[in-house]
Amino acid sequence: MNDPHLTTTAELIALNDLEALRRLPNLDRTPFEARTLKSGILTALTWIAALLASVPLLSVIYMLVVEGGSRLDWEALTALPPSAFEQGGGFGNAIIGTLVMVGLATLISVPIGLFAAVYLAILDPDSRLAHSVRFLSKTLTGFPSILAGVFIYAALVVSMKTYSALAGGVALAVLMLPTVVLAAEQAMMMVPKKMKDAAFGMGCTRAQVIWKVVLPTGAPGILTGVMLAIAGAAGNSAPLLFTALFSSYYLTSLTEPTASLAILIFNFSGMPYENQIELAWAASLVLVMVILLFNILARIIGRRKY
Repeated sequence: MNDPHLTTTAELIALNDLEALRRLPNLDRTPFEARTLKSGILTALTWIAALLASVPLLSVIYMLVVEGGSRLDWEALTALPPSAFEQGGGFGNAIIGTLVMVGLATLISVPIGLFAAVYLAILDPDSRLAHSVRFLSKTLTGFPSILAGVFIYAALVVSMKTYSALAGGVALAVLMLPTVVLAAEQAMMMVPKKMKDAAFGMGCTRAQVIWKVVLPTGAPGILTGVMLAIAGAAGNSAPLLFTALFSSYYLTSLTEPTASLAILIFNFSGMPYENQIELAWAASLVLVMVILLFNILARIIGRRKY
């Protein structure tokens, strides 16, 4: 029994060495052990903190469902906003305007963000320019959204001499860009180096490695970042006040003002008319559902493996 290799419990049991078994430490968890108490207390505190944090969210969702759900119907989703003393109406133009501006922002920010991420993660990750871009991207993630609206107002609205859906889409693209860049860079850096080395060893060019290996493998992380950026842009109102403004009609051109759900909620919630306040609740519910949908898609895509 002096063999040093016979040290596991199973081997001792097989050899029926009861004395050696008694000398083994007791690994059973006792309820009043210090580590058990500490683990239980910390687990309970974590659950309490999570429940407390969920109370505001659940209360807001409950209010939106109760107040907005009662007014949410086909007319509200398709009709134009009512005038001051008019009954009925809806916010169909605001839904279309929001989708158009978010779509424009996505078309602008995603290609630029992907090209920037490729440079940061693969082409020249340690250059001074790469470090500067990372720093600016991280800074822009906390950039006040209203300042993006002021910037696009000075750069685009003043030169075009009109508020427009195009200006609103560019303002949202400015806010989406840092999220797309940082998420795509991290997704590309998570691609195993062995996969890239194997592709280079097979004679692939750098462009082929990026297009055939890095982007498909990092697609879940990239798409997750894009979905989160879209969800954040859909709920922004401050930059649209300076760029798209508002319109009571359906969008017919990208160079004219357009409505959005966020601005409609802002306008109608302060009116002294019950009809407009009810529509504001219903529009809030639709906006929350859209944002929730994009967040769920981001979680689903993030779990997929290619």
